[in-house]
Amino acid sequence: MKKQTIINITFGGIGGQGIIKASELLGWAALYDGYHVKKSEVHGMAQRGGSVESHVRFGGKIYSPLVGPEQADYLLCFHAEEHPRLKTFLKKDGVDLAGFLEKAQAIIENPRHLNTVLVGVLAAYLPIRNESWQKAMEVVFSPKIIEENRTVFEKGKALVRQ
Repeated sequence: MKKQTIINITFGGIGGQGIIKASELLGWAALYDGYHVKKSEVHGMAQRGGSVESHVRFGGKIYSPLVGPEQADYLLCFHAEEHPRLKTFLKKDGVDLAGFLEKAQAIIENPRHLNTVLVGVLAAYLPIRNESWQKAMEVVFSPKIIEENRTVFEKGKALVRQ
């Protein structure tokens, strides 16, 4: 895949699930890998368990941070009830990663790791080098939780290979 190709990703879930942190991790990884990146988020009533969505676009020159309806190459939902609403963003030939939600929940001990496991799943599909993901984790996570996040990130990538 050429770096001029634009890749659109929509993240979604409810407040407190780490959607913003997950999209931040992707944004930094893509940036470190040499892509042009734009990111946007909609918080809604996030503090009360309301809907949260984030859009990340990377590749060639990008002018808008928003992914429009039927434009997402990848859809990553962190909460099953949000999936029907967010599915409208997915391209006809896009990749819906909703099938990994239950698998991800089953392999984690701490619910706070769900976002990092799911980003690991997404990473298995994207043309971003592992070194860029590792560098992004150093920016996004505090030093005391980097190693545990690296571990669950790798578990997410492994789910795709199963």
